[in-house]
Amino acid sequence: MSQAQPQNYANHARMIPAFHFVALPILAINLFWSMGQVVANEGSFETLLAVCVALALVIIALCARLFALWAQDRVIRLEMRLKLTEILPDELKFRMGELSTSHLVALRFASDAELPDLVRKVLGGSLTDGKAIKKAITSWQADYQRV
Repeated sequence: MSQAQPQNYANHARMIPAFHFVALPILAINLFWSMGQVVANEGSFETLLAVCVALALVIIALCARLFALWAQDRVIRLEMRLKLTEILPDELKFRMGELSTSHLVALRFASDAELPDLVRKVLGGSLTDGKAIKKAITSWQADYQRV
C-alpha cells in the first residue's frame, strides 16, 4: 500500500476522519445541546430523556471504537507471538509470556533484526511502556492496516 510519506513514530496514529472529526463532534454537540435543554426547560421528562439518549449514543460510538481496537490487539498479540517464536533466540522464547499485550502491540513496528534486543530491554525493565518501546525502534516497519 503506497502512502504519501513513510510511517514512523510521529505519524503512526490513525485518525478516521468520518469518526473522529464528524461523528464524535456531532454526538458531543448533541449531548451538550440536550443538557442545555434540560436547564432551559427545567428538567422536563422529554429533555431528560434526550440527554440519556445523547449520552447513550456517545457511549455506543466510543464502545464500538474500543471493541474494534481490542479485537485488533488480540490479532496483533497472536501475530507477534508467532513472529517472536521464529525470531527470538532460545533463551528469550520461554519468557515471551512475560510480554504484555501493550508490549506486543508496540513491538510490532520493529524490524526482525532489532526485535530480540528490544525484547531483552522490555524484559529487563529498561523499556516499560508502549510509547518508550516505539521511540526505541530504529527501523520502523509500517502498519497501514490498523483500525
